[in-house]
Amino acid sequence: MAFPVSSVHKLSFKDKYAYFLLPLLFIVLDYLAVISAEQLAYILRNLLIQNHGRLHISWLHFYVICPVIFLIFLNIERLYTRKMQFWRAIAAIYKACLYAFASEVLFMYVAQLAGSTSRLYTVMLGVIAFFLIVLFRFFAKRILDIFNWLSEPVLIMGAGKTAEIILKHISGDAGLSYQFIGFLEDNEPNPAVVAKLPWLGKFTDAASVIRQTGVQNVIVIAPGISQNQIQDIIYDLQPLVRNISFIPDMGTMPLAAMDMESLVDGHVVLFRMRNNLKNKANRLLKFVFDWVFTLIGGIVIAPFMLGIALWIRSDSPGPVIFKQKRIGQDGKEFYCYKFRTMCVDAKEKLEALLNTDPEAKKEWEKYFKLKHDPRVTNSGKFLRSTSLDELPQIFNVLKGEMSLVGPRPIIAREIHYYGKYIEDYYMVRPGITGMWQTSGRSDTGYDERVQMDTWYVRNWDFWFDIVLLWRTMKVVIQRKGAY
Repeated sequence: MAFPVSSVHKLSFKDKYAYFLLPLLFIVLDYLAVISAEQLAYILRNLLIQNHGRLHISWLHFYVICPVIFLIFLNIERLYTRKMQFWRAIAAIYKACLYAFASEVLFMYVAQLAGSTSRLYTVMLGVIAFFLIVLFRFFAKRILDIFNWLSEPVLIMGAGKTAEIILKHISGDAGLSYQFIGFLEDNEPNPAVVAKLPWLGKFTDAASVIRQTGVQNVIVIAPGISQNQIQDIIYDLQPLVRNISFIPDMGTMPLAAMDMESLVDGHVVLFRMRNNLKNKANRLLKFVFDWVFTLIGGIVIAPFMLGIALWIRSDSPGPVIFKQKRIGQDGKEFYCYKFRTMCVDAKEKLEALLNTDPEAKKEWEKYFKLKHDPRVTNSGKFLRSTSLDELPQIFNVLKGEMSLVGPRPIIAREIHYYGKYIEDYYMVRPGITGMWQTSGRSDTGYDERVQMDTWYVRNWDFWFDIVLLWRTMKVVIQRKGAY
């Protein structure tokens, strides 16, 4: 039963004008972050280099010129005018800081200040500014969320499966700052949406709800509606709100690599899709990042891996490393390395279990995994729950067989599950981590795994690789979905 429209409350002042106040707050925070970065870089430079005297910076350059340069490029990257997921905001902040750093260097040479300004100070300023801007924004957003301040109110039209996914993935994102006030739905809504938001009425009640609440943002999440219905929504609501957004159902199309261009005086839209992984520079960037990061990381964790190896050796008889043939890039087979987590007679135990336990057989045929696997050793249970058993795959990365981030490496008998999407899998090297590993892992069905792998390949982005590595640490700590 829908909530009566009369029960809808008008938005408060801070909610109504959040679209203006939040960017203003971020401008102030970014200014303070750059000033703090200048101060830290100044202190560090004077501590590290003392034989050339103390560095002197003019008041005008310290408090005005340098911060303004950074703010200009942050604005060019639309960090004050556009909502974006926080990981995309981090990428935009990185670009802005890089351009600001280059502009600082150029300004010093044009103003003939290069001879009196420390290069070390300038480099440290660019690096520290990036980290402080990210941290200031992140913690400010978390504080605002705690007190429920300056989140831009949004009305949702549609409450199906797509709406559930949207609420799950963008609610609370530090970069989006959305406060969903409720939803409109003509049909039976998804229970997960009903559990989170009030049902404010049907699509025909939209204008009334907007007038009563004052909400200025509407997101239409109803992929099944017709073009005529979309036109009617725009015609009826556009005079009442600042923004109307639509989320169409476009499957696994590479939206992250899509450009839009209007033709015929804006009456026709052209979508141009790039294949990021066809770009040789992108492939080289991914490979170099994988190799360098893995080499450095491998040296750091070598003592830890040695400790795990000794534990496995003392826990059960057999080799420390287990290797299995997996399918890699271009369909080539390779041996994937893991710490051994099973007893040496695992094959015989599995066959005996599947012949006597129908439920276990059904689970194995669906996931190729067992939640309560009698073959797993005591050390193996811990290694699997923390995903530490996959650490030896760093050697696969160094050999060029795997990547840090990519589709989950599959075995030959899993190929048929991919169907026509297997070509997407073959395009890249499989990864130690990826979307599957950070989205529930063993709690995720096989169809979802295939969709995740396909989406990743078609929407590959270097910064998204960084995000997935960060999410992996969080998932491993929580031991979510691993067994």
